Amino acid sequence: MNSIKIILTGATGMVGEGVLMECLENPNVSEILSVSRKPSGKKHAKLKEYIVPDFLAIDLNDENFKGYDATFFCAGISSVGMSEEEYTEITYDTTMHFAKAVLGQNPDMVFNYVSGAHTDKTESGKFMWARVKGKTENDLRKLGFRGEYNFRPGFMKPVEGQKNVKWFFKPIIWIFPIILPSKSLTLQEVGKAMINAVQKGYPTSTLEIKDIKNLAI
Repeated sequence: MNSIKIILTGATGMVGEGVLMECLENPNVSEILSVSRKPSGKKHAKLKEYIVPDFLAIDLNDENFKGYDATFFCAGISSVGMSEEEYTEITYDTTMHFAKAVLGQNPDMVFNYVSGAHTDKTESGKFMWARVKGKTENDLRKLGFRGEYNFRPGFMKPVEGQKNVKWFFKPIIWIFPIILPSKSLTLQEVGKAMINAVQKGYPTSTLEIKDIKNLAI
């Protein structure tokens, strides 16, 4: 099986850092371009970094994105305290703009999007964040990627040695996989599933927890 070259966002957040760490160690990944607003602080022979202060200002013809097999879009933000307009700009507008930029340089690309459990694909539910995530999922599917997968993880256990883990999260990391194993994943599983989605594909574009576990094997 040929190794793949990926573009990854969110390396300075918990999900993106965990997925990045799996990709750095996984022999099926040969190159990673980390696109973020600030450096990740990681050094590795596979890793290149592209610092972009404003994702919405990315040129849709940016040739820095040329020559990659997949994008792992792990960047995201909590909706707590945000208006729907603010959250939509960060979650929907930014993601769609980035997706169009990478697809323009790589017509045969796979796009993996980290969404969330209980995302609302009808775009009409009562929870603002779920509607916005649902619209993002729906519109990403329409862009024409070779494959587009929406990952809907629940609790995710960080990779050992991660730096980007919120302080309030650390005391409960160990207990969730024990009391709620069906609702829990490791970020290693998420990373492996993303890699396998590119190399093997999957029957559905919406991956719930059980699908992510299956695809990680």
